[in-house]
Amino acid sequence: MSPNRADAEHADILVEDDLIADIGESLVATDAETVDLSDRIVMPGLINAHLHTWQGALRLLGADWSLLEYLQRIHADIAPRYIPDDVYIGNLAGAVNQLNCGTTTLGDWCHNNPTPEHTDAAVAGLRESGIRAVFLHGTPNRDPDAAHPLDEVDRLLDDPLEGRGLLTIGMAIGGPQFSTPDVAVADLRAAEERGLVASMHQSGGAPAPAWEAVRAAGLLGPGTNVVHGAGLTDDWLAALVDLGVTVTTTPENELSHGHCTPITGRLLRLGAAPSLGTDTDTATSGEILNAARFALGYQRGLDHEHHRREAGMLLSTASISSKQALSWATVEGAKALGLADRVGRLEPGMQADLVAIDARALNLWPAHDPIAAALHAGLADIEAVMIAGAWRKRGHSLIGYDADGMRSKLLESVERVLPGTGQPGDAA
Repeated sequence: MSPNRADAEHADILVEDDLIADIGESLVATDAETVDLSDRIVMPGLINAHLHTWQGALRLLGADWSLLEYLQRIHADIAPRYIPDDVYIGNLAGAVNQLNCGTTTLGDWCHNNPTPEHTDAAVAGLRESGIRAVFLHGTPNRDPDAAHPLDEVDRLLDDPLEGRGLLTIGMAIGGPQFSTPDVAVADLRAAEERGLVASMHQSGGAPAPAWEAVRAAGLLGPGTNVVHGAGLTDDWLAALVDLGVTVTTTPENELSHGHCTPITGRLLRLGAAPSLGTDTDTATSGEILNAARFALGYQRGLDHEHHRREAGMLLSTASISSKQALSWATVEGAKALGLADRVGRLEPGMQADLVAIDARALNLWPAHDPIAAALHAGLADIEAVMIAGAWRKRGHSLIGYDADGMRSKLLESVERVLPGTGQPGDAA
C-alpha cells in the first residue's frame, strides 16, 4: 500500500519499538528476535473506519431487520437500558473481535453515552483491548437544536493519556442532516478549533439546508467524515470531494438495512475513494475484508450492468481492481480517521501495525496474486496481528485476553438490556 514500493515483494521487516524501521531483503539486526513468516502475506493492519462498538453484546440480533426496525429496537428499546458496564463490555469484546479479524485501527462511533460514566466505560474498553482507536464522542437522541456537549469532549482531551497511546479523540456529531444550520456550524467549528475529526451520518433523502450553511462557513475539509453519503446529489458529492471531505461506506449493512445504494462508484468517478466500516455488530460479522469484497463485487456488478445497457455486452475488463478494494480497508481508512501519517501503509517510519495472513491455507494456496489472496482471506486465515510493535495475535490465537470472562460478561449484559427474559428471541 506504499506508493514508493512494489505491490508485493519478498522482504524482511525490521520493527524497533512501535515503528517500522526498515524493509528490505536479508536485513541484518543481530540483537533482534526473528519471526519466520514464510508462505504468509504480511500487510498493513486493516482499518474499520465506522463501528458502533458498544453493541458488541447484541451480536447479529438484527441480521434480518430493516433500518427502521434497527432504529426502533436498538435505539428506542434497548439502548436506554445500558449502564456503563454494558458499554464497557460491548466495547471491549467488540474491539477484541475486530483485532481477531485483522483490524488494527478502529473508528468507534459511540452514541450511547448519556453520562460521563458511560463515556469513560467505552474508553476503558477500547484501551483494555489494545486496539488502536479513534474514539468518536457522540450523544444519544440529541435534539437537532442542541449543540454537542463540548465540556465532555474537552474533558476527554484533558486526559493525560490522550494522544500518547493508541487512543485519540474525535467527534461523532449530528451533522447537517440531523442538526439545525446553527448547530451544524457550531459543532464543525468546535471540531476544527480542536483539530479533531468530525464524523456524521448522511443516509437517504436530499441534503438538508444545513449543508449549505456549513459550506458557506468554510467548515468542510479533510477533517470532515461523512458516513454512508446516500442521498447526496452529484453536485454535492463533487463539492465535498473537492474540499477533501472523506466518505466512509458500510456496504454490507447499507445494502441489507436499506440505506440506499453504496456510493463507491460515484466516488471513484470523481477521482476519490471510500473508506470502509462494518457499522453494527447487530447486522454483520464485523470482518472489514467482507466489507471490501461487498463494495468491490457490488460496484463491479453495477458497472457491468451499466455497460451492458449502453453497449449490449458486459465489460471486457474489470472496472475496479483488488488492490483498490484493499486500499479502501487500509489507506483510505487512515485518511478518514486522520491517521494517514501513522498507519495504513508498510514503509519505514510508519507505526508497526501489521497483519500476517496464512497463505498456506487451502482456501488461499497457491497464492498466485498476494493482493487478491489478502482481500479474500477470512477470519481463519488471520494468523498474527501486531499493533505498535506488540503482538496481539500469534499462531491464530489471541494473546492475553480472557475470552471466557468476556463471554460471561456479555451474557450478563444481555440479561440486563434485552426485554423480557433477556434471551435474544424476546427482542425479535
